[in-house]
Amino acid sequence: MKALIIGCGIAGPVTAMALREVGVDAEIFEAYGQGAEDVGSFLNVASNGLAALRVLGAHHKVLSHAIPTPRMVMWSGSGKRLGDVANGLRLDDGTVSHTVLRSDLYGAMRDEAARRGIQVTYGKRLVSYDESADRVTARFEDGTEATGDLLIACDGVHSRTRTILDPQAPAASYSGLYSCGGIVEDAGFTGEPGVYNMVFGKRAFFGYTVAETGETWWFANVPRRLGDVPEDWKPVLVRAFEDDANFSAELIRRSDVHPPLPIHDLPTVPVWHRGRVLLTGDAAHATSPSAGQGASLAIEDAVVLARCLRDSGSHTEAFERFEAERRPRAERVVAYSRTISNSKAAGPVTRVFRDLMLPLFLKKSASQESLAWMYRYQVSL
Repeated sequence: MKALIIGCGIAGPVTAMALREVGVDAEIFEAYGQGAEDVGSFLNVASNGLAALRVLGAHHKVLSHAIPTPRMVMWSGSGKRLGDVANGLRLDDGTVSHTVLRSDLYGAMRDEAARRGIQVTYGKRLVSYDESADRVTARFEDGTEATGDLLIACDGVHSRTRTILDPQAPAASYSGLYSCGGIVEDAGFTGEPGVYNMVFGKRAFFGYTVAETGETWWFANVPRRLGDVPEDWKPVLVRAFEDDANFSAELIRRSDVHPPLPIHDLPTVPVWHRGRVLLTGDAAHATSPSAGQGASLAIEDAVVLARCLRDSGSHTEAFERFEAERRPRAERVVAYSRTISNSKAAGPVTRVFRDLMLPLFLKKSASQESLAWMYRYQVSL
């Protein structure tokens, strides 16, 4: 059996590796003409995602590039400490959630897939596919074709495959926030390594953590109308944080600021599969980054899909089992993350209420016990 995998972000290489583990050949087709070495800032790989990578023997590749970030402390824009929660739950071997540059995570997964003999072909933008009784043929914008037994979509929140599969599929939904981040060396700020400080500012949301090396990794989520893009983002970001009782504005002044990107997630996608074609990862259930679960869900998907294909009598049965197992969890994470994102864009009145109620929420709804459903989830082959 051969699978055509559309997309070489994070989900594509991990899915290819998982399928190889159960004897399914896989080839990756990437729309862009080169790799994504310089795309994105950094992201969280939660402990459940690392556990799923461990199933594939690939978690050490990520840990070697990442910094441990097991805790989060919440602050108001006025400098009041609102509470703290775990950023994931510690695995049985002591592994905690880690933060990694997206380019490093991408590079580690792509290189490991290549080491295992998985081919990646660039410049292959999917435009259509055709199915026969026993095969599926992908057609690309450059006029070439590829044929396999399955077509697995790993092409992200704005998936072209999703639209081809179901023209009525919902488009990605804008969260109301733009996001950016950066790393400042020798910033002169102190902080406890391994702790994410999350600041619900007066106008925007700011987060930062400090590496053992002394680098400060920061990100910002700024409410903005979609498409309202200034020529220079730095003064916009500085103004968003200059009235907060912390050093966020000063940190941004010292940073290179790449153009922020709009944050999207997906409403419920009714059709995950049809015939020999299946959506996975962000193509099926994109979540905002607020819960730090996007990469982890995609990695879990890969392992579960491989197991379903191995243990089922047909691809139809495998896809049905995959959706039945994954949809409830994925949609719960998307909804949870959306709730957090909505709190970041609060107005003046809502902000006061939020800061009063957040300590109670953290104790009741964001404790280790209450979030065990998200972090204790284990996948296996």
